[in-house]
Amino acid sequence: MKRWKKALGAMICILPVACLAARGLPGPADVKASELTNDLIKEKEQEIENAREMKEQLQSNLTDIKKVKEELEASKQDLAEYVERLDGELESIQAKIADLKGKIEDKEGEIVLTQGELEEAIQDQERQYEAMKERIKFMYEKGDNLYMELIFSSQSFGDMLNKAEYIEMLSSYDRKMLDRYVETRELIELYKQQLEEERAYLEDAKAGVESEEASLNSLIDEKKVAIEQVSNDIDNKEAAIAEYEAYIKEQNETIAMLEKVVAEEKAKLAEESRIRYDGGMFQWPAPSYTAISSDYGNRQHPTLGVERFHNGLDMAAPGGSPILAAYDGKVVAADYSGSMGNYLMVDHGDGLYTIYMHASALYASKGDFVVKGQNIAAVGSTGRSTGNHLHFSVRLNGSYVSPWNYLSK
Repeated sequence: MKRWKKALGAMICILPVACLAARGLPGPADVKASELTNDLIKEKEQEIENAREMKEQLQSNLTDIKKVKEELEASKQDLAEYVERLDGELESIQAKIADLKGKIEDKEGEIVLTQGELEEAIQDQERQYEAMKERIKFMYEKGDNLYMELIFSSQSFGDMLNKAEYIEMLSSYDRKMLDRYVETRELIELYKQQLEEERAYLEDAKAGVESEEASLNSLIDEKKVAIEQVSNDIDNKEAAIAEYEAYIKEQNETIAMLEKVVAEEKAKLAEESRIRYDGGMFQWPAPSYTAISSDYGNRQHPTLGVERFHNGLDMAAPGGSPILAAYDGKVVAADYSGSMGNYLMVDHGDGLYTIYMHASALYASKGDFVVKGQNIAAVGSTGRSTGNHLHFSVRLNGSYVSPWNYLSK
């Protein structure tokens, strides 16, 4: 019993180095790993603290939709100002959603990495535990007898001192190995704690996306109600029609002005030779569309109750989904207006243009050359829009034409 306690307490191993190697046990050089373990412990403690701070920051960055609505309320009397301010909030929320989704993707990768580190630390602990069991077993079986045998087999006093020093070195090594085993257990607990913090952050980020999307949809609903209310509040149908026609006129004047500017620039720079429409079919610009909510041509206006011309296709699609360039061309406008919201206009040459309205974000700038199928914007509900959709128009030689003449689904 005395020998067993001694083995457990001091963990003194008197196996020679060659014997340790033969048994597959770690040697004295492995003690340096203890320093690495200590460094890892400090590193993990800092990463856990960082994860907590990031979680707190994430919570504080979420949109306060109640405050946003209160600030917007004052501008409801002026519909144009209200729509423009609300669109600014929509863009801000859309950017937060994109940022959160990026953080979710990054955190999922970090969790996979931390899980791998945890599994590796557990395997390391198991190897250390098995090694210590072997050493304790050997001490129990050989113990003091072998110790005395080494001492009394010395050929000289110097030889005896050398063996005593070797025994002390192994004893010190075993104590360090025991310390390392304890540190590894502490490291495993830190890995588990880090995983809990990272998973909590991931769940908060996912909840943040849901919250921001709910805020986005809430603001879009607010705008829909406000626009419809203005239409319903107008005293007579003639005034309503005049207001609607003014809105269409504003769009047409903006587009016509842009076409004129492009024509002047082409005359100066002789760009006709650079952009040519070769007659190919267009790419469907909203691949995530769910339905054509309003077709090209004459239609019964939903709130005015009169027949009016609709100059494009309204493609209902989820907010933030991609808008693709219908064909190769040069972006001649990438801007915002109160009626069209965020919009792009692309010149395809030979008097042919495509126009993309109500985007939540624009990914191309004026002067850019884009190619068929390139992601140039994101579906939204900016401008005079009551729901997420892409308004897609085609103009040829200064007049609107049916997009169906060019589209292939």
